[in-house]
Amino acid sequence: MPVIEPPQGRTFTVAGRRLLLDRAGTGGPPVVLLPGAGLVGLDYLNVHTAVAEFTTSVLYDRAGTGWSDPVALPRTAAEVATELRDLLRAAEVEGPYVLAAHSLGAAYARRFTQLFPADVAGLLLLDPGHEDLFAHLPAEAAELNERMKQAAADMPDLTEAQLRAARAQYAELFAKWPSDVREKLVEHHLTTWRTVLDETKDEDDVHAELRAGGALPDVPLIVLTAMGRNPYWAQFGSEELIAAAQRGIRDLHASIAAAVPRGEHRVLDDAAHQFLHIQREDAVVQAIRDLS
Repeated sequence: MPVIEPPQGRTFTVAGRRLLLDRAGTGGPPVVLLPGAGLVGLDYLNVHTAVAEFTTSVLYDRAGTGWSDPVALPRTAAEVATELRDLLRAAEVEGPYVLAAHSLGAAYARRFTQLFPADVAGLLLLDPGHEDLFAHLPAEAAELNERMKQAAADMPDLTEAQLRAARAQYAELFAKWPSDVREKLVEHHLTTWRTVLDETKDEDDVHAELRAGGALPDVPLIVLTAMGRNPYWAQFGSEELIAAAQRGIRDLHASIAAAVPRGEHRVLDDAAHQFLHIQREDAVVQAIRDLS
């Protein structure tokens, strides 16, 4: 298989696979950015650059995503967590770490913390999913979720018009990224958008892992909730249902923070789930600074 050079960072070989990692800044504890499903390390380049001004920052692509080697998806949370630990050791990034993890990445960060508690200095969970999510939502939310998942799975390949529109939207979203990184990142997303479906195919299995892994250890924790309008959800449910679902998610996140002695919950009313780290970079970086 030919090596595809990443637009930034370098690859390290872990368990026979090449994995992308980029390290910037100095000092500790190092901050490690764990992407959400379908996202990649360079989607968080803005946060990575800002964090590197006051401590070491690490972004990476887990296997099967981004510029790391392909692997069958989905994977267990333990596989992803162990891979990350081995990658950090291969790159000689000394822990313990502050794990800043988004969406599905938050599940992997929690599993990392369950398995390797001595390696974790703090946790930042960015609009995380959770195994108890639907216990906090209206009954209709489960049906809404299934409709959204099925619609995404049934989506045909993008037309040329859709590709042009998506390319323009991504270019605007990543306008502050260096041009060489931005161009390759946009094209990557346009050709690998189904990865989000593959990574989340067996979420119930990941949730079972987390339940079996026990409670989080006593580490500093901040949970950020994105309460901004999600245009994708709006295609499938009424405003009333979506608002009720968001309130349930907010309450769940509050309970996650309350479950540990040093937990804190912060709400972002002006950011949506997928790109809250871009829409509210300031809040994300401040939370990382508070945990560092």
